[in-house]
Amino acid sequence: MPVKVLHIITKLEFGGAQRNTIYTAAHLDKKLFDAKLIAGPGGALDGEVPPGSIAYVSRLIRRISPVDDFLAVLELRNVIRNEAPLIVHTHSSKAGILGRLAARLAGVPVIIHTFHGFGFHERQHPLLKRFFILLEKLCSLFSDALVFVSNANMNYARDYGLCEQGECVLIRSGIRLGDYPARSDRAAKRRELGVPEDAVLIVSLGNLKPQKNPGDFIAAARRLSGAHPNAVFMLVGGGENLEAARLQAAEAGLARRLLFPGWRMDSAEILAAADIFALTSLWEGLPRSLVEAVRTGLPSVCYKTDGVADLLYDGANGYAVAPGDLDAFCLRLKELIEQPALRAEMSARAAGTDLAEFDIDYMVRQQEALYLKLLKKKRID
Repeated sequence: MPVKVLHIITKLEFGGAQRNTIYTAAHLDKKLFDAKLIAGPGGALDGEVPPGSIAYVSRLIRRISPVDDFLAVLELRNVIRNEAPLIVHTHSSKAGILGRLAARLAGVPVIIHTFHGFGFHERQHPLLKRFFILLEKLCSLFSDALVFVSNANMNYARDYGLCEQGECVLIRSGIRLGDYPARSDRAAKRRELGVPEDAVLIVSLGNLKPQKNPGDFIAAARRLSGAHPNAVFMLVGGGENLEAARLQAAEAGLARRLLFPGWRMDSAEILAAADIFALTSLWEGLPRSLVEAVRTGLPSVCYKTDGVADLLYDGANGYAVAPGDLDAFCLRLKELIEQPALRAEMSARAAGTDLAEFDIDYMVRQQEALYLKLLKKKRID
């Protein structure tokens, strides 16, 4: 009989962690595992989950709310007891804390958490950061394994004493490597997007939220647009700040040079129509969008946060600059905009980057192996 596995995530919003969790639950070996998703309601990706394979926990929400969070733990505990899984695997910071607490209360034999990033970071108030670290330390005490998507994240966790119990495992955030670069008509895609065929198109992907730091991408577009009339900047993504960003671009006279097409289902085709990839995130687990860009063969300019260092080799397949160093970021973009030969050289190196460990099916097989190892360790057949 297949082993019951519950994957718990805060909300199925647009994002790499969410898409990879959906993919894992759907592609675990069905002879070995019976997987189901648990999430808060109202996610943009809810429709991608087959009917009957997800349960919603009404109190599981993104914002911090002591009352809702306490009730979410109780609701999660009841769902877990009803499902009676042998394994609970949590994802995202909020669900990682509440889901592991609930799984512990429900007596689940094997508890695993994947860090797609951290709920604490250097830009938080020190007391708030300390509180989140304490919560993570508490949950790590009854986690049988902690999974990390980047070496930087694993080292960061070790620095804060989160790897003293259970196993710490590196499993990359994967993509379908065969989907990149997308086989599409570059000229037609540019016409559709309103980008001139001869423009140098700089693309970024992600939610317009503080973590992704879209303000620096917008600032770079403002700085470089005047001196480079052939440059077009595009930030593909959404969020509550999308309309404000569009208004900013219009007020700066950049409505045709700084584009915000919102969330798109054709991001692979947009990358294939681009010349440069850029990322200004201040903290990340491992940016799935960068894996997609490198696989597409785009030279990239990124802030060197967390998993970026595992993918981007500075001066080879792109440039990695210090987080928040907008001057260096703009300088590297300027070099790539002005030097087609440099772009072509870095593009070739990007396309030749070994991404075998970032294959999404390899990611699933690694998780299966981890599950079986932990079950065997607990002597559960």
